[in-house]
Amino acid sequence: MAEVFPWQAALWQTLAGRAQHAHAYLLHGPAGIGKRAMAENLMAALLCRSPQDLKACGQCKSCLLLAAGTHPDNFVLEPEEADKAIKVDQVRELVSFVVQTAQMGGRKVVLVEPAESMNLNAANALLKSLEEPSGDTVLLLVCHQPSRLLPTVKSRCVQQACPLPSEAQSLAWLATALPQSSEEERVELLTLAAGSPLNAVKLNAQGVREQRAQVVDGVKKLLKQQVAASQLAEGWNSIPLLQLFDWFCEWAQLTLRYQLTKDEEGLGLADMRKVVQYLADKSGQGKVLAIQEWLLAQRQKVLGKANLNRVLLLEALLVQWASLPGQG
Repeated sequence: MAEVFPWQAALWQTLAGRAQHAHAYLLHGPAGIGKRAMAENLMAALLCRSPQDLKACGQCKSCLLLAAGTHPDNFVLEPEEADKAIKVDQVRELVSFVVQTAQMGGRKVVLVEPAESMNLNAANALLKSLEEPSGDTVLLLVCHQPSRLLPTVKSRCVQQACPLPSEAQSLAWLATALPQSSEEERVELLTLAAGSPLNAVKLNAQGVREQRAQVVDGVKKLLKQQVAASQLAEGWNSIPLLQLFDWFCEWAQLTLRYQLTKDEEGLGLADMRKVVQYLADKSGQGKVLAIQEWLLAQRQKVLGKANLNRVLLLEALLVQWASLPGQG
């Protein structure tokens, strides 16, 4: 059974305690705060024949089938490949499931995650099922970026923002999840994960602190003209492209913020503070704004799964970054 996290307790009581359920829920919020776990718990409770204290019993035939991944009245829709789109043929298969009669005489429950990965045709194919699901069917859509969902999809669901944990709640949970890490490391991981504790665990498994150290070292050498942009772009092959753009977007924003405020408390993580101050002092504000605009535009392309030449894109980024110091 998926975990109901401490910061979800109030929402869980509200959702699971409903006497009647909506035909479609849109659970949305930043990645890594436990939305999928919330949806899986609700799915299990809705399918369970003998729920106890709002949760699935874990012992009835329905629960055992769900745990085995063979429940006939459960349908999970995900991209066929990681970071790819959910295609229209996949949604048509879901629609066929929805119109069938429940084989175990209870509800049918559909889980879609991430909902924003449906391409346009797939999203349109889902609309009728969202509006008029057949029989006692509940659709649970999990979404990390609701701005990328069609308004027609959102309007057919009960939209439920999922709570973000406080820093204290996140660090307390991470102390249990990552007992081998020091408190300082957990704070750094949580910062790199933008406050999402589950993402912090994923990033730790990915070796994000080592990746960050590699990138920071490369940026410092680039600005000192000790390494070429092309060499760095080739050397960062194992680091996720979106993560790189997130970091550079953040550094551009921090540079601009320091130019405007001179607030030394707002310089981000310690590893780049001196670099941010240096760039803020030596770069024209117009150049910082221009690279920030370019970074955001390229980040959208990365998010949209555009067919990009990774090395050339990173090289273009690093050439611009190296040219920031100096007026003009």
